Amino acid sequence: QVQLVESGGGLVQAGGSLRLSCAASGRTISSYTMGWFRQAPGKEREFVATSSWSGEQTYFADSVKGRFTIFRDTAKNTVYLQMNSLKPEDTAVYYCAADRGMVRKTRVADYDYWGQGTQVTVSS
Repeated sequence: QVQLVESGGGLVQAGGSLRLSCAASGRTISSYTMGWFRQAPGKEREFVATSSWSGEQTYFADSVKGRFTIFRDTAKNTVYLQMNSLKPEDTAVYYCAADRGMVRKTRVADYDYWGQGTQVTVSS
């Protein structure tokens, strides 16, 4: 029902910032819990951040807490992941995801809809 397209990935030096976008179409993001995940080569996909329908409730993985922020622009039907103080360990393909459920979602299996991913590379 909803299509997701990530953008904004690229190469950045350690300590820098990057903002990822997840543009939704077909449905309004106001009806979905939104999440961000990442997957590094040889690693399993891991949770990064999630946002409730209203955007008022957010939750972050310990590894990014205090550095990353998730927020929504409902006018653009887009969810963002603002990444600050980036580290080489943040290098991964980043995916956005959506689900109609309202409980906190931190697992890959919790989400029904996924974007194609965008590569983030942090150099030391």
